[in-house]
Amino acid sequence: MKVVLFGASGTIGRAILEEALKRKHEVTAAVRRPEALEIQHNGLLTLPADLLRPEEVARAAGGHEAAISAYGPEFGAEGELLEVARSLVEGLKTAGVNRLIVVGGAGSLKTDSGERLMDTPEFPEEIRPLAAAHADAYEIYAQSGLEYTYASPAAILTPGRRTGQFRVGLDRLVVDENGKSEISTQDYAAAVIDELEEGNFIGTRFTVGY
Repeated sequence: MKVVLFGASGTIGRAILEEALKRKHEVTAAVRRPEALEIQHNGLLTLPADLLRPEEVARAAGGHEAAISAYGPEFGAEGELLEVARSLVEGLKTAGVNRLIVVGGAGSLKTDSGERLMDTPEFPEEIRPLAAAHADAYEIYAQSGLEYTYASPAAILTPGRRTGQFRVGLDRLVVDENGKSEISTQDYAAAVIDELEEGNFIGTRFTVGY
């Protein structure tokens, strides 16, 4: 599949890029600084693009079958998530690209108590604004009219091994027998590309965990 990937230079974006290339997809990595992406591959094209500019989103996305956004704001710039969401939706519509997979947050997932994860007492106060911004951005995608999928990771997302063994849920946090919710960046990337290929969660969200 021919896919444009925004945010490919970040930790999650790079893992998604590597997984997509391994599965023989043609990927255009649209990033602010292409020189920062030190990956050479026959299936990879790199373009400069600013996600805050809808016209640049449209230029990068044109001619692709699907788009993936792995964009994540820097700490303290949570409000940019909403600007990027609006710009991404506008740019993709201009380009005629209807399929979008978004790397989202886990904070708005429901816990066993019925509360959102970010509303639980244990949730770190310092990242609550980021979680709230992710939740607001999700609503923008949900109302966009695009064939979107919002991919929420587990509560803990860290680099590790790609096992290919994980569980998939909808809007409820996936936890193990000890109550822990975690996934490796590599397995999360595998789940994102699974969704690209299979389209099991178009028009909704899903989450993964061990």
